[in-house]
Amino acid sequence: MIWPQAVKDRIKSGHDRELVQSYPYRSACPSTVWADLIGSAGEELFFAGYTNYFLWTQVPAFADTLRRKAAEGCRVRFLLGDPEGQVTREREVVEDVALSVSTRIHITLENLDRLGKLDGLETRFSAPEDATNHVSLSVFRFDHEALVTPHLARLVGHDSPLLHLRRHGEKGMFERFSEHAEELWQAALPLRTR
Repeated sequence: MIWPQAVKDRIKSGHDRELVQSYPYRSACPSTVWADLIGSAGEELFFAGYTNYFLWTQVPAFADTLRRKAAEGCRVRFLLGDPEGQVTREREVVEDVALSVSTRIHITLENLDRLGKLDGLETRFSAPEDATNHVSLSVFRFDHEALVTPHLARLVGHDSPLLHLRRHGEKGMFERFSEHAEELWQAALPLRTR
């Protein structure tokens, strides 16, 4: 016995090594965590939340950071729910809050429009057949780290738990959630012209 059991209990040795931190609420994750992850990503930023609207208020200088990241060659993707889609309408009834799901999506679309055309920035709506899978799980990827929110029943995203993951190998939690988001992206639809 090289290591006492107390030490073994504190060392992560399996797939749990990928869990950096967990928060009982997404809103409990400090804005500095979001800003640091976005700021340190060099290859890819993938925002696969259904609305993504909170990023514009929670992350300081978010628009400027997106412009800089795109200019540096970082791929930036937004996967949104369709504000006119059936799942969006159903989710609005479930949540029953003043700031509706479609309004939150429109906030993101307006902020993306303000960015103008940026090389490396892509935006899509999840396909109608995938919208239920998308609305129930948000995946935000920053190179080899991710913030993941499994949405609970009738709760809005900020009231649902959040997991901070860092990739440590194949077929771990990071890759499984990343593959989920990629599958949604591959089937997603281009934005309609407005």
